[in-house]
Parts: sequence; C-alpha cells; structure tokens
Amino acid sequence: MKVLVTGGAGYIGSHAVRQLAEAGHDIVVFDNLSTGYRWAVTAGELVVGDLCDEAAIEALFAAHDFEAVLHFAANIVVPESVSNPLKYYSNNTRNTLNLLKAIERHKTPYMVFSSTAAVYGMPEQTVLTEDMPLAPINPYGASKMMSERMIMDLAAASSLSYVVLRYFNVAGANPDGLLGQATPEATHLIKVACECVTGQREGMSVFGTDYETRDGTCVRDYIHVEDLAKAHVMALGYMAGGGDSQVLNCGYGSGFTVNEVIDVVKEESGVDFPVETTGRRPGDPAALMADNARIKQVLGWQPDYDNLNTIVRTALAWEKIWLEKKAAK
Repeated sequence: MKVLVTGGAGYIGSHAVRQLAEAGHDIVVFDNLSTGYRWAVTAGELVVGDLCDEAAIEALFAAHDFEAVLHFAANIVVPESVSNPLKYYSNNTRNTLNLLKAIERHKTPYMVFSSTAAVYGMPEQTVLTEDMPLAPINPYGASKMMSERMIMDLAAASSLSYVVLRYFNVAGANPDGLLGQATPEATHLIKVACECVTGQREGMSVFGTDYETRDGTCVRDYIHVEDLAKAHVMALGYMAGGGDSQVLNCGYGSGFTVNEVIDVVKEESGVDFPVETTGRRPGDPAALMADNARIKQVLGWQPDYDNLNTIVRTALAWEKIWLEKKAAK
C-alpha cells in the first residue's frame, strides 16, 4: 500500500517505517523533526512539515494517492501537558482534526492511530480492557481521547476504517542497533535508567514507595518497540483484508515494579547508579497492565520480545550507540 506515516522520524514511528518497508509498503514520512531525526527515516520519502499547516497537508495528499495513514505525530510528556495544556490540544487534538479533514476529502480508506493507556485515567482495576470507561486525568490523555472520538465519528459518517492502538509503556530498541529512543529529555523509566548507566545523568528518582504493590513502587506493563511496530503493520493487513474497525490495547499483560526495572538495568549493565526515593507524583496509579486478549484474537499478534531483560538489553545497547552518534557530530 501507499502509506503516509506522520511522526515517522520519531522513536516509535521510525521502527514502524522500517517494518512497513520490510513488508513491501510504499512510504511517505511527514514529520516536523521537532523530536525526530532525518537519520531515523530508513525507508521511503521524508517530507518535512507540520500538521498545523493545512495547506501543506493538502499538498501532500494531492501529490500522493494514499491508501492508509499511520498517525504517530504527537507530544507525549504528561507533566508538560499539565503545565502547558494548550500545546497538547493544539499539537495532538487539533492536528489530528487537520489530518482527518484531508483523509475525508481524499477518501483515504485506512487509518492506524497511536493512542495511549492514559485515556483510562486512574482505574480501580489493575488489568485494563478496551471496553473500560475513559476518564483521563491529564491533558495528554484527554487530547488522545478526543482524537479517538473524532476518528470514530468520521468513520461512522464515511467509509474510513481504523485501528486505534492504546500503548502501554514502550521501551527497548531495534536489536540491530539501527534505531532507538533518541528523544531529548525523555521521561520513560528504562530510558532514564540507561542514561544513568552511560553517565548522561548522575542519578534518578523513584516517585513513591508506599503503593500497595509487592515492593511499594508502581507496576507498569512494558512493551518492546519492535512488538508495537509489528502491531501497526498487522493492523494494516487486517483492515485491507476487510476487518472491522477496532480499538486494541498494546501491552504484554504482565507488569514490573519501578524497583524491579532499575534492578534489571543494573544487572544487565553491571553499573550501579544513585537512586533517590521521593514522594508520589499526582495521578500515578499503583498498577496498570493491559488485557491483550483482543489484539491477539483480532490481529493474531504475538510478541517476539516479551522479556524485561531483552527490552533492557536492547535499550542499553542503543544508548551506547546514540552516545557515539552524538559525539561524532
């Protein structure tokens, strides 16, 4: 298929682009390079532009007969969304609307949307199903929930088919060392811990040690970025085969505490680093894990990297490569 990938120069988008190319798709990446990189686009054509520019989007769609759109482009830092909510409603919600206008005008048949477990908010349950009520507690989650609703409403009024993928905690890197998370000032736990190993940070903090979990720290469901990218490629094949629109959780259905993750990073690296314990952050649930029965049933998706040590090992290997890349500039 001829596929448009927004945000394809970013962390998750770049892994998806590589897998799309391996599957034989013809790719155009549209990215403003605010957090992405030219070198991360390993296949297809890169068009530098911003989704706030409706004229640029229209020109892009007019120049290509897209059969599918994979929409990754977004801001994703929860604390920043609280301090700067309008940035998130602009870059996430409004820009999705701009994209949907072009999809409607050009009758693009398929869309895969990057959503998040943040749409669930602070649920009482630990293992989350797709049918649970949505109750986001921060502008990031709300911006994604609004985008989901717009996609669903357009699909109800048109021939658009969609797959919404709700990510849990994405981590790891391409095992060949070609791609990884290079986002500046990243906040993801495994990335932060790996930066401590490589000396990019002097230490890190653990927020809250009094949760009702096995060691008092939060439990999260970590999914390797390659398994997540595979879900996007499979979603395209599913829709092309006539599959109905779907909302699917992307996680392994198992969880690790913050302390357990830090211990694995230290074990895999052989490096000790300072860890400070501090109070809870507002809005951090004690435990969040994905019920992934639906994605397995609907797409036939099975993970290849469902192992915390493997996730950490690939993240550590990438961090060393990324340091060398930065030093060579």
